[in-house]
Amino acid sequence: MKRLVPVAVSALALAASFLVPQPQTVEAGNHDDFVIVGHRGASGYRPEHTLASYELAARMGADYIEPDLVTTKDRVLVARHEPEIGGTTDVAAHPEFAGRKKTKLLDGVAVTGWFTEDFTLAELKTLRAKERIPAIRQHNTVFDGHYQIPTFQEVIDLSRRLSKELGRPIGIYPETKHPTYFQQQGLALEPELVKVLNRNGLNRKDAKVFVQSFEVSNLKALHPQLRVPLVQLTSSAGAPYDFVASGDKRTYADIVSAAGLREVAKYADGLGPSKDQVIPLDATGKLGKPTSLVADAHRAGLVVHPYTFRVENSFLPADFDSSAVQTDSGNLFGEIAAYRKAGIDGLFTDNTDIAVAQEREAR
Repeated sequence: MKRLVPVAVSALALAASFLVPQPQTVEAGNHDDFVIVGHRGASGYRPEHTLASYELAARMGADYIEPDLVTTKDRVLVARHEPEIGGTTDVAAHPEFAGRKKTKLLDGVAVTGWFTEDFTLAELKTLRAKERIPAIRQHNTVFDGHYQIPTFQEVIDLSRRLSKELGRPIGIYPETKHPTYFQQQGLALEPELVKVLNRNGLNRKDAKVFVQSFEVSNLKALHPQLRVPLVQLTSSAGAPYDFVASGDKRTYADIVSAAGLREVAKYADGLGPSKDQVIPLDATGKLGKPTSLVADAHRAGLVVHPYTFRVENSFLPADFDSSAVQTDSGNLFGEIAAYRKAGIDGLFTDNTDIAVAQEREAR
């Protein structure tokens, strides 16, 4: 896979309300080929999957912004963490949509709420985003109700505008969310994804695009259709749902074995593992010793971009906590440094400013 090296840029932070803790501003510096992905944008500072969150991540210095893609009833790809939107929008406050609340099987699990595929794009645009984890990120709730649900096209348009303004390419790193589920709904994500990339001239080898999925069959189906690199996401437990649905007994553990990674390399260019698959925690909750995953992936010809690096103590290993208060900020600099020492090629982070500052410090 061709490694994409970003150009130097000032990493500016957006001005925020004085009530909100300010994200770090980092100075200009030359990136190496380490890839920093703004996970759902700068979701440590703005409600995730909003244009404001993506823009802030880009201005902080992210190489890529990451929209999770789901679909509307009228087959428009939009950016949401899940098809169920009760936890990330104000849909519950809209009496006109009360009758849309349903219980559905999402990857075999009963989920009750409101689902994007039951709304047209016009209807979704009447909703407003809200913070998904307000108990951890109470400061983000200041922005609740101010941002719409963006379409994939709007995210692409934003990346182009910011690339021009900032003088460096801002890539996109879309994830197809629950592809088997949407196929079962008769609303497969992949045809529209290919269509949008083609329409925007982004289905080419030198486009700054990665496409990722936790499932396998859709990546294999996309492999001959897309010229951009594909990334196989994995989890520390369970199995791809397309495997489960088809009766395939393999798990994510099988995928990240040395033999499994050689198979991944036949249809993908990268691996996006849970970070604890790279360095597991020990019995005390501290970072243990790195596994062979990075070396095995590199031998198979895959780059490794683990997820998700977050500054709050609740998401950090115990040896990087700053206090017993789970909402306090801990030593994300130290955690990232440990993973970079393990040989990773990039990472997904909710706190782009810290990842960029750490990279600059490490050079």
